[in-house]
Amino acid sequence: MNTQLLISPQELTSLLTAKSPRTVIIDTRAPEEYAIAHIPQSINIRDFFSYLLENSYPAGLKKLQEYFAKIMSEVGISGAERLVVYEDALNRGYGQSCRAAFLLKYLGCPHVSVLHGGYKAWLAAELPTTDEVLEFESSIFRLHPQAEMMVTTIEMLEAINNPAIIKLDVRDRNEWQGLSSSPYGTDFCPRKGRIPNATWLEWHQLMTSDSGIPLFRSKTEILEICQSLGITSESVVYIYCFKGSRAANVLFALQEAGINAKNYFGSWNEWSRDFSLPIDNTVIQ
Repeated sequence: MNTQLLISPQELTSLLTAKSPRTVIIDTRAPEEYAIAHIPQSINIRDFFSYLLENSYPAGLKKLQEYFAKIMSEVGISGAERLVVYEDALNRGYGQSCRAAFLLKYLGCPHVSVLHGGYKAWLAAELPTTDEVLEFESSIFRLHPQAEMMVTTIEMLEAINNPAIIKLDVRDRNEWQGLSSSPYGTDFCPRKGRIPNATWLEWHQLMTSDSGIPLFRSKTEILEICQSLGITSESVVYIYCFKGSRAANVLFALQEAGINAKNYFGSWNEWSRDFSLPIDNTVIQ
């Protein structure tokens, strides 16, 4: 089954009414938002957004794999299901639904989609919501890590002086400028700045709200924006943000446009805490 990455609310409704394959909806919003109302049959797993990778070395990645394998088993997901993730709106949650989809794919789930437009698009389509919480039986989640999806710190370090690999920083402007270390506070991380030789593309730029609902731009628009930065369909791109969330949002936009991109999931949270790694800390006005 060739699973499309982005699906509309109407397409998700069709999946839910079909008998096969089994579809599981994952709500990545805060538990208090989920408790008020959510898409019927959805399961709230906030950890897909909140989990911070300890490091992108083998031990850190193994810890991440085991952490999510335990959660998925507890909520009865084996990994073979059709999985659909959503957040409130694609431009508000720092890319959290895309981070969830990226992690699910990395863990080995073959059939993963993101609800395009998120919960806001679901509401705009006047589809039903509920406050009912599902009961589920535990199962065994089958881990099949896809190592090639994850750019490690070592790989990013090796790429710094390689012009054939574009290091794409997609953080918010103040982080790129070196004025703040993270979205969680100016000094949340010990260092401010950028990975040397990085190119900046603020993640919001690849989305549009012309319809009133934030959606990814068309392939043509994304390619035009990327070409202005020297990124083409022939490029290899390593994307980073703070913790791989906004990077996942941009990753999927680029992949949908046919660009070879990978996610440096540890991102600035990992890089800035290792003082052996070089940074460009010149403040940009």
